[in-house]
Amino acid sequence: MIYKNGKIYEWAGVITAIVYSLLVALNIGAEFLGFALLLISAMLIAIWAFLGKHKGILLLQLFYATAGIIGMVRWYG
Repeated sequence: MIYKNGKIYEWAGVITAIVYSLLVALNIGAEFLGFALLLISAMLIAIWAFLGKHKGILLLQLFYATAGIIGMVRWYG
């Protein structure tokens, strides 16, 4: 039931986004982990958006996923 309506994806995505935001804002050297969490969050919320047919949120998550990938590449680049 929880998987069918996507609530697990929605809330797991929200929690990872919160942790990502805190890691980057605290500036403690955990930016790579933060960007990885951004990517995971975007993928989870994108699944939720896809299941719920929330096209605008799905598009937004694709851009967040791209930002997460760019952040990880630039952090190691």
